[in-house]
Amino acid sequence: MTQRLRTPRLGTTALIYLALAGVLAAGAVAVALDGGNLFATANLVDMLTRTSLTGFLAIGMTLVILCRSLDLSVGYTAALSSLVAATTMDGQAANVPLAIAAVLLVSGLIGAANGAVTAYLGVNPFITTLGTGLIIKGYLDTQYKGPAGDVPAVFQQFGYTRIGPVPMSTLVMLAVAAAAIWFLRSSRTGHHMYAVGGDADVARMSGIRTGRTLLAAHVLCGMTAGVAGLLLAARFGTGSAEAYTNLYELDAIAAVVLGGTLLLGGRGGVAGTVAGVAILAVLDTVFNVLQIDPFAKDVLRGVVIIAAVAIYARRQLDRTARRPRFAEGRAS
Repeated sequence: MTQRLRTPRLGTTALIYLALAGVLAAGAVAVALDGGNLFATANLVDMLTRTSLTGFLAIGMTLVILCRSLDLSVGYTAALSSLVAATTMDGQAANVPLAIAAVLLVSGLIGAANGAVTAYLGVNPFITTLGTGLIIKGYLDTQYKGPAGDVPAVFQQFGYTRIGPVPMSTLVMLAVAAAAIWFLRSSRTGHHMYAVGGDADVARMSGIRTGRTLLAAHVLCGMTAGVAGLLLAARFGTGSAEAYTNLYELDAIAAVVLGGTLLLGGRGGVAGTVAGVAILAVLDTVFNVLQIDPFAKDVLRGVVIIAAVAIYARRQLDRTARRPRFAEGRAS
């Protein structure tokens, strides 16, 4: 009986971190040829600062995509959360805990509404969350004609304080990412999210309450968008009703996809998402240092995302094709 020698294959997460190293190396060379230094303190701070906001949104987005769902309302939720935070604080440091609680409550309720409509009414998550986002947009456009509220200086430190070159917001984002990784790997609900994304019917027949699992994913996604809104408020010093115009949800989805999480659900994780966020941040910093035209920058980012998805899809097809259809070594 002969036995095939299998060459070790890198997992998707390891592959994306190798890609991050490659992007860093290529970016450093490009900036050096232009006479700059990608790893100068100012550039490091810029890269790490860019990871924070997208990181919070992408962590929550990973959870819903793992469940084969989606949330297009996170940018609008973040904008609304920044206003809730700033108006509740009203310049008073004593109001900060109340403002944080209010933001998490409001954003969690938005996520719960998305999850309930999707899970229990059977509405496609694309339609559900797009509709929710438009409702929030309509409210913001009619009730707020500009910035509102006042964030006290003590909370603004969340947006600007650094430990060396590392912003405090980045450290908080990494802590949230670590908690999400633990949640997915060690909790029952985390395991259920993979099962629901893999095959909801099989998960249901296995006794998993798929509706409750999907609801939990959307609630957590809404709350991470709320944390992103707190960061917006800290950076601007006020609530920003127009923050949704930056299309943060698209950056979050791009980071999740770059991180190797399948849009069809059931495969991926937050560790890869963090690397995807970092790749986007490095690319943006390199493009800014090289003063690349904004249109060309969007084109290049799109090419990188499409190439990454193509690579993942090809690896998945190869892996499926190589699975033995019958047990090897069985007597014929």
